[in-house]
Amino acid sequence: MQPRNMSMSGVVDLAAVKAAQEAKAKAEQARAEAARQGGGPAAVSPSSLVIDVNEADFERDVLQRSTEVPVVIDFWAEWCEPCKQLSPLLERLTVEYGGRIVLAKIDVDANQMLMQQFGVQGIPAVFAVVAGQALPLFQGAAPEAQIRGTLDQLIQVAEERFGLTGIAVDPSAEGAAPVAQTPPPGPYDALLEAAVQALDAGDLGGAVQAYKNVLSDDPGNTEAKLGLGQAELLQRVQNLDPQAVRRDAAEKPGDVQAQIAAADLDLVGGHVEDAFGRLVDAVARSAGDDRTAARVRLLELFEIVGADDPRVITARTALARVLF
Repeated sequence: MQPRNMSMSGVVDLAAVKAAQEAKAKAEQARAEAARQGGGPAAVSPSSLVIDVNEADFERDVLQRSTEVPVVIDFWAEWCEPCKQLSPLLERLTVEYGGRIVLAKIDVDANQMLMQQFGVQGIPAVFAVVAGQALPLFQGAAPEAQIRGTLDQLIQVAEERFGLTGIAVDPSAEGAAPVAQTPPPGPYDALLEAAVQALDAGDLGGAVQAYKNVLSDDPGNTEAKLGLGQAELLQRVQNLDPQAVRRDAAEKPGDVQAQIAAADLDLVGGHVEDAFGRLVDAVARSAGDDRTAARVRLLELFEIVGADDPRVITARTALARVLF
């Protein structure tokens, strides 16, 4: 299931959409009034960012709330093994994003009507509702990096197109989950140095493994993430025939794998905008697994170049346009 434009019309009753629009207007009015009085909306606890939703409270907890913050919907069931892997990850990321999204968990066994209204064919299935509009995000368990990329794009679209900047969160609010006190990971100087030495020696496999060793213990290590992305990129292109790859990409514009290989070469050659533009075009022209492959590779290249790079920011906007 790939992201595509999908209005709430035909998915949820049009009256509910109207209610959501009215709720948005009321919320904007309330924020303006609070600003005039020198106050603001009350902050919520991190635990309240994840909610169980049923058919009776869907309009209030999803549609109306989507006028303030993007609501991610996790369709799940107790008997679904992949759901048991995906749901905790979504819950953790929701808290981590600190009010930029809310997670609504819907048990399909108890809410068959919602499942049918959204056209869910299998679970886990993840949708989003933004300002009363539903968007299918992905189906099945997915890698954390891919999920983060999808959520980043959702947040960007919600802010740029609908002006939704999320809700305030107070980690010390009543009901907040206790923060586990864990010792800081590391140090990893020796492992990171070994990875650099492997890169210098042309041992790309050794460098990849060294970076993975760091990330297995410290998944958030920025230096290891960047190094792994670079090492894997070099590993992918080391045995490619550049002329053959570029010929295939030129002769087969609809061949997503050919475009992915050419984009890798573009980036290694320093042609950053070309790499990004090629993959954005591939996402726009493709569907299904091909579209996912092109989007995931583009997100990986974003990580290598750096999220703050102006070229990445421009390409993310272009990607959001073709996705949403």
